[in-house]
Amino acid sequence: MSEKKIALVTGANKGIGYEIAAGLGALGWSVGVGARDARRREASVEKLRAAGVDAFGVPLDVTDEASVAAAARLVDERAGRLDALVNNAGVTGDMPQNPTGDGVVETVRTAVETNVIGVIRVTNAMLPLLRRSASPRIVNMSSGVGSLARQVASDDPATTGPLSVAYAPSKTFLNAVTIQYAKELRGTNIKINLACPGFVATDLNGFRGVRTPEQGAATAIRLATLPDDGPTGGFFEDAGVVPW
Repeated sequence: MSEKKIALVTGANKGIGYEIAAGLGALGWSVGVGARDARRREASVEKLRAAGVDAFGVPLDVTDEASVAAAARLVDERAGRLDALVNNAGVTGDMPQNPTGDGVVETVRTAVETNVIGVIRVTNAMLPLLRRSASPRIVNMSSGVGSLARQVASDDPATTGPLSVAYAPSKTFLNAVTIQYAKELRGTNIKINLACPGFVATDLNGFRGVRTPEQGAATAIRLATLPDDGPTGGFFEDAGVVPW
C-alpha cells in the first residue's frame, strides 16, 4: 500500500480538474487523472509528471458503470486505498437552456446523468477504498448557480448565470445529494463537501469566465486536505460559505 496520500480527480485532463490534480501533486500527493479521452488524459499525465507530480492515468467515463468499476480496481491495485476523491467531471448541456425550448428534456437528462448520477456512481464505487484511509475526503464540484438562495435573490445574470434549466438545477440536485451523503456518513471519518470554483474561464463557458482554472481549483484543494476537525456537509467558495 502506498505511503503517499492518494487522490482521484475526475475530469482532470483539463481546466479546473487539471489544476486540482496539479495542486494536490505539488503537496506531495499521488494523483489519479480520471478522464475518458485517452489522448488528453495521457498528455495531462505527462505534463504533470514533467512538473514533478506523481500522476497516473485512470480511464474513466462517469456515465458508464463498467468504466467506473474498472477505475476503482485500478486505484485499488496501484494504491490499496483512496485518501481524496474530487468529483469534478461535469457538463453544461446544449445551450440555450430556456425551460420551454426544443429538446429540453434530453438536455436535462444529459446534465443530470453526468453531474449527479455520475457523482453517485463514482462515489459509491470508491467508498470501499476511501474507508481504508485514515482521513478520507470527498469533494463535489458544484457552482454558485446551483444556489437556490442566489437564484431567488437576484435576476442579474452576472450572479445567477443565463437561463439554465439543465446545468444550474443539476448543481442544485448535486448539492442536495451531497447533504444526504453527509448525513449517512456522519460518525465516520469521511468528510464530504461542495466546492464552488467561481466563474472560471473554461471550455464549458466558452472561456468567458473571469477567474483562472488555478484560482478555481483552490477551494477544492483546501477541502480535499481538510484537517480532522474540519467541516462536513458544507458548501464553500474562496470567500467562505455559499448560501444554499
